[in-house]
Amino acid sequence: MAEGITAVWKRVTPELRDELVAFWLAEGALDDAGVAEARTEQVVCIGREADGSIWGVGTAVLQVLPQLGQPTYACRQFFSARRRGKGQMMAFFGVVRDTLELYNQALAQPESIGILLEIQNDMVAARYQLAYEPEADAYFIGYSPRGHHLRVVYFDGARLLLPPKPAQRSPPPSGGAGAAQG
Repeated sequence: MAEGITAVWKRVTPELRDELVAFWLAEGALDDAGVAEARTEQVVCIGREADGSIWGVGTAVLQVLPQLGQPTYACRQFFSARRRGKGQMMAFFGVVRDTLELYNQALAQPESIGILLEIQNDMVAARYQLAYEPEADAYFIGYSPRGHHLRVVYFDGARLLLPPKPAQRSPPPSGGAGAAQG
């Protein structure tokens, strides 16, 4: 097996499924083999060492974030302890992004407008403080319910797939600003 990052989206074999489950369990990313096996259906790409062992996995699941109101892939990246902090995060994400974008371009009707990232690593979140980060081509769109930065990366030429919904507006409080004075 070749060293590097390989796209495996929609092509996870039974042998790779077993490798992924073993990797996640050994690295402590997941502690339930059933959950790990189910997650193998979400694998976009893997990183391999020269000896063929897995060092990184990128996954994606289609979802509609309420504040965005459009389908995006919620993506995760997990690296083995020996590979964290080695400067491969952006190259790895580039393969994930390109793989998902090419997949959507090949569909008769795209299923996603881009990628949603929840930045769970505080050091990474501290590094990226601009509303638009050109390195990742990612826009800050707020915070997750867990308090992490949310960023979205739109696919090239992405169009809205769901009809836009106007925001729900609360009526003004009675007697407060905006209330009629008599």
